[in-house]
Amino acid sequence: MLTETESQDRILRLQGMLRSKDIQAALFILPIDVYYFSGTRQNAILWIPADGTPMLLVRKSLSRAREESPIADIRPFPSSKEFAAVFSDHQTCIGMTFDAVPIQQHLFYTRALPGRSFVDISMMVRELRSVKSPFELEQLRHSAGKLASVFAEVPHFLKAGMRELDLSAEMEYRLRKAGHEGYIRMRAFNQELFFGLAVSSGGLNGGFFDGPVTGKGLSSASPHGASYEEILPKQPVLMDFVGVFNGYIADMTRTFVIGTLDEELQRAFDVAIDIQEIVRKDMKPGVVGEELFLAAASMAEHAGLGSCFMGMPGQQAKFVGHGVGLELDELPVLAKGFSMLLQANQVIAVEPKFVIPGKGVIGIENTFVVTAEGGLRLSDLPDDIVFL
Repeated sequence: MLTETESQDRILRLQGMLRSKDIQAALFILPIDVYYFSGTRQNAILWIPADGTPMLLVRKSLSRAREESPIADIRPFPSSKEFAAVFSDHQTCIGMTFDAVPIQQHLFYTRALPGRSFVDISMMVRELRSVKSPFELEQLRHSAGKLASVFAEVPHFLKAGMRELDLSAEMEYRLRKAGHEGYIRMRAFNQELFFGLAVSSGGLNGGFFDGPVTGKGLSSASPHGASYEEILPKQPVLMDFVGVFNGYIADMTRTFVIGTLDEELQRAFDVAIDIQEIVRKDMKPGVVGEELFLAAASMAEHAGLGSCFMGMPGQQAKFVGHGVGLELDELPVLAKGFSMLLQANQVIAVEPKFVIPGKGVIGIENTFVVTAEGGLRLSDLPDDIVFL
C-alpha cells in the first residue's frame, strides 16, 4: 500500500514541475496515473494544484478509496451543477495527460470547468514516473523475483508435442497462483498483451504488436501470443512473460530447446547475450537512449544478423529496451530517435532478440535499474538456453 510519505514525495515533485511551466494545477483521469499519486485505483479523478492540497473525487467506491489512499481530501464526485464550484477560479491553466485522455473526456471537463485552458503534461508525468523511488524499486525487485521463480519451473512441464497454448496456460496458471494480478497495463494506443508469449514455430508470424516477437495467436481477433501449433524437438521455444505484483511490472525472456539447436540459432543467441551485456554496462545516468540502440544494432549487423534483429525482416522493432513500472511501456526507451538522457533509478527491460526465417525465434530479456555502475539486474535467473 502506498504510504503517505511516498505519495507526498510524488506530489511535491509534480508540483515543482507544474510551477516551472506556469501551470496552476493538474487533473488526472487515467486510473493508473490516479493510482500513482493517490494509491487507489477506484473510479476517481485526482486534482493536484501547483500549490496546496490535492483532492480526490470518487465516483465508486468512496469507502474503499478512503481506506486505501493517504490523500487527505477525499470527496464524493460532485454533481454537474456543483462541479465547477469545487475548484478555485484562480487556477486557469490546467494540465492533463493528453496521451491518454479521450477527446470526449477532454470536452466534458472543458464544459465542466469553463474559463480554463488545458495543456498537455503527458511527457512531464511520464518523465516523473520513470525515475523510481526506493519503494518502487523494491516492488519491482519483488515482481522480478516472483517471475523468475515461475520461469525456473518451466523444465518440469515443457514437453515435446504440447501446443504453444498448453505451455502458455501452464505458465499463466503458475504465475496466477504466485499472485500475478493479470492486468498488464500499456499506455500506447491500440497495444494489447495477455500475460506474455510462449512461442516456437508460431513465433515466426509477424503482427501488430510493437515488439520483436508477436506470435501467431489464436485467431485474427487475437493475433498475438501462443497458438495451437505443436512444440517439436530441436525448435527453440521463446518464453517472454510479464510479472505483475502489487501493480509493478517485471519483464523477462528465456529460451528452451528440447534436444539440440541449429548452429545459426545458437550463434544468434550468443550475439543476443553479448548485446545485452554491452547495453547493460552502458546503462548509466547521462547516456543517450538512442546510442545504446545503435550500438546494439551495429553489433547485430556486424554479426551478419542485422536483417533479423528485433523482428522479422521488414517488420523490425526499432528499440532494444523499454522502461517498465506500473505500465509495460514506460520511459525511457532505448530506441532510434530517443535522445533523452538516462537517469539514475530508471528501470529498463533490455530484450535483444532475433527472428530467423524458417528456423525460429531466439533471444534474452532481463529488467535492469540504471545506476552509475551500469545496469543493475533485478533477478538472478541464469540467462543460458535450457536444453531438455
